[in-house]
Amino acid sequence: MRIRPLVADTSVAVALTTVAVLLGQESARQGWPELDAWGYLLVALVNVPIAARSRAPLTVLLTVHLAWIAYVTAGYWPVVNTFGPMLAVYTVAALRPARTSLFCAALMSAVWIYAGLVSEGSAMASVIGQAIGFPLVIWRFGHVARRSAELARQLKREQDERARREVAEERGRIARELHDVVAHHMSVISVQAGLAKFVFTSDPATAHAALSTISGTSGEALEELRRMLRVLRAREDGDGAPDAPMPGLARLGEMVERVRAGGVDVELRVEGAPRQLAPGIELCAYRVVQEALTNVLKHAPGAGATVELRYQPHHVTVSVTNDGAGVIPDRVGTGSGHGLIGMRERAKLYGGTIGIGPLSDGGFAVRLTLPTSARAASQGDDAT
Repeated sequence: MRIRPLVADTSVAVALTTVAVLLGQESARQGWPELDAWGYLLVALVNVPIAARSRAPLTVLLTVHLAWIAYVTAGYWPVVNTFGPMLAVYTVAALRPARTSLFCAALMSAVWIYAGLVSEGSAMASVIGQAIGFPLVIWRFGHVARRSAELARQLKREQDERARREVAEERGRIARELHDVVAHHMSVISVQAGLAKFVFTSDPATAHAALSTISGTSGEALEELRRMLRVLRAREDGDGAPDAPMPGLARLGEMVERVRAGGVDVELRVEGAPRQLAPGIELCAYRVVQEALTNVLKHAPGAGATVELRYQPHHVTVSVTNDGAGVIPDRVGTGSGHGLIGMRERAKLYGGTIGIGPLSDGGFAVRLTLPTSARAASQGDDAT
């Protein structure tokens, strides 16, 4: 259990006073005057103020040393009251800047030498050595403690800042996931709802097919939202990842069929031997294709689109291009929308590169390249 500083310092002060009193009773055996009422009072004045050392270290140090000087001047055994001043110097060194604490250590050295000068039969060489050695050692320990505390506070600040950044990144990731799920599926639903309303009486079969697409798309959207909520709940409760798998490249065909049902002529091409990739890589590629096709639905509903998936030895590349037909100029973004920002952030997160922009012969293209190995990730992508 963590002890409050005042309680701990009070306990230390009581312990030091007790030790000094017990040691003072040995004064006569060591050839020094016995402690009388005045001597015990000075012992208390040297040791009891230690109880406030954490709150007012400089005041305590000066009080302790003044009482110690009075005690030594009265002719009592100096050794009895050395522990309080030592702890006071250590406290100042641990809590105050080095310049201040060095002055306090020098004060202790001066009082120590003074005690040697006023005491008969003192070996001054030994006294001076002790007066220099003990304060320096105590100051050094206190200084190291202060530096350690500063480093611990700095580490705590860095950990808090890292935690804040991680929370912000997690919120951004969740926002991108929600944007991708809602924007894509709602775009498909909107297009199909408009189609169903338009042909409801003239072509019941087409209207029925549109409503079926709406039903399937909304169900898939709900399932993805439930999966995200399970992820959040699992992380909050510490129960691990949910059972439902994240969308991956194997589900690109389903996405293409859904967009095709929304009125966009989409073709899917796969080059290279398909292989299992890291879940994060697959989710990144899936979401980029989803966002790109959503933009086609919203901005160019009459355009034809091509989705190309290429497996390379150390990379995987996905691209979505459209021919520009049926573009609605008022809906064309400037390249700074949340969806495009989300694409770039996803690519950056997994060490990939992404190109987004118009084609020279009309249309628009999104091309994402992701490394599938640590070596590729460190070298970067050579594609443009």
